[in-house]
Amino acid sequence: MLKPESIARFNAILGRVIPVHRVMPDALAAVLQKAPLTPDKVTFAWRTAVGPSLDRVTTVELKGRILHVQAKDAAWQREVERSAGLIRLRLGTLLGDDLVRGLEVTIS
Repeated sequence: MLKPESIARFNAILGRVIPVHRVMPDALAAVLQKAPLTPDKVTFAWRTAVGPSLDRVTTVELKGRILHVQAKDAAWQREVERSAGLIRLRLGTLLGDDLVRGLEVTIS
C-alpha cells in the first residue's frame, strides 16, 4: 500500500505533465509556419484543418491570399461555406494568421 506522502508526490508530478494532445498542435504549427510555402504545405494544412472526410471531397489551391476550394457537389460547397470561419481560424494557426484572407468555394 502506498503511503500518503508517496501519493502526494506522485500527484504533484502528474500535475506538471502537459498532455500530448495539447503540445502537438502548437509544435505542428511552429514547424509548418517556418517551412517554405508550397502547394503541398497548403494541402497538408487544409487536410489537418478540415479532417479526412471534407479533404476527400475537396481540392484546394492558394492564389494570393485567397484559398480556392473546389467541392465535389453543392452539399459539400455549403458545408465549406458554413464552416469557413472555423476553417480560416485553423488555417491561420497552421500557416500564419495573415496568409489566408478568404475562401472561394466552387463546385468541381
